[in-house]
Amino acid sequence: MGMSMGSGGARRSRRGHSRRAPMSEINVTPMVDVMLVLLIIFMVAAPMLTVGVPIELPKTQAKALNSESQPITISVNAKGEVYINDTEIAVDEVVPKLEQIAKTGYQERIFVKGDRSADYGTVMQIMGRINAAGFKNIGLVTDQDTKA
Repeated sequence: MGMSMGSGGARRSRRGHSRRAPMSEINVTPMVDVMLVLLIIFMVAAPMLTVGVPIELPKTQAKALNSESQPITISVNAKGEVYINDTEIAVDEVVPKLEQIAKTGYQERIFVKGDRSADYGTVMQIMGRINAAGFKNIGLVTDQDTKA
């Protein structure tokens, strides 16, 4: 009538509870899998988070400039609309807005981005107004030509 339990079975106490030692190992494989998936998601999503005015810049062979602070960016899109950073403004309001924004006065760096198909006259008109207002640190932004 009595059955003996082999050495592989768990022994039971009087109250029916098993006397197994608590498991002290952690399986990290699922955690690593989740972290890798999150890493891939963020690597794919990060470039899409950049916000700005959609402009197709012309290509040049000039090297990128090293900069310590963010300059003021004026963009002219293909339709001729003018933006300071990401805010659309009228052409006549460019100089008063720049004077309000410029933290270091007339020494503030100003980058002008003109779409490849934008009217050349509009871009030059903007640059002329900026220069006539007294701002001298003006730069044109281009994409780097990869063909060279």
